[in-house]
Amino acid sequence: APERFKITPAQESLQESTSKKKCVSKMDLAPFDIDTSPPSPELLEFSRKDLRETPQVREAAILELRKLLHNATDLHYRDDDDFLMIFLRPCHFYAESALKMMRRIAEFKKNNYPLMHNLSPEDEKISFIDHGIVNVLTNKDHKGRRVLLINCGKAWDPKAVSPEKMFRMFFLVHLVAQMEQSTQINGVVIIMDFDGLSLKQVKALSPSFSKLLLTFIQEAVPLRMKEVHIIKQPFVFNMVWQLFKPFIGEKLKTRVSFFISQG
Repeated sequence: APERFKITPAQESLQESTSKKKCVSKMDLAPFDIDTSPPSPELLEFSRKDLRETPQVREAAILELRKLLHNATDLHYRDDDDFLMIFLRPCHFYAESALKMMRRIAEFKKNNYPLMHNLSPEDEKISFIDHGIVNVLTNKDHKGRRVLLINCGKAWDPKAVSPEKMFRMFFLVHLVAQMEQSTQINGVVIIMDFDGLSLKQVKALSPSFSKLLLTFIQEAVPLRMKEVHIIKQPFVFNMVWQLFKPFIGEKLKTRVSFFISQG
């Protein structure tokens, strides 16, 4: 019989941690609000044009995905409307595509069980606050998208924060983003800052970690990844790019921009 794989882990504890609707971004030393408001009429109109979202399409897709999920004996997800919308929006309300995404996420979590097991916001809190490697900008960008800043250069001490711990922080942030309907619709932007990158960081960004990170971003994130900006990369960044390049698919390649600095 197919193995059942339950996906719940960090979501419940994350919701407890964010019950006051606040998270801290060290970059600007201010909390940002988790936007739990329903989409505005303007945002729903944008979603209609961009994602096919209408009340009729939404209702039909939820019912279809719920039925598909009940028939998928190898998966065990929540099936309430709000949760299913997390997967339907990035898939333009095509239920079969949403189920495939859910299956990819389950497979990713199973393949990386030691890394994902018992993932808790409380356990990663010190890394968030004291090291500022993974930041969420207080304000959204001009298109209403959440902006995630990852400091991969001199700000990152791999001995203090391992690549695995960095990934766990990244994973928790993506769970927060899923809670925002506006982010489900508008998507997210990632800025990777390589200022002061040295061999110390390059050694930590191993091929296995590079594959893990890029597999996660491309196959196991139920969010619309709109842009990735790589900034302030010195010459040694070429070594990092050679690690990343084999794992970057064609779709992501079109969304990556470079802003080069010498050094």
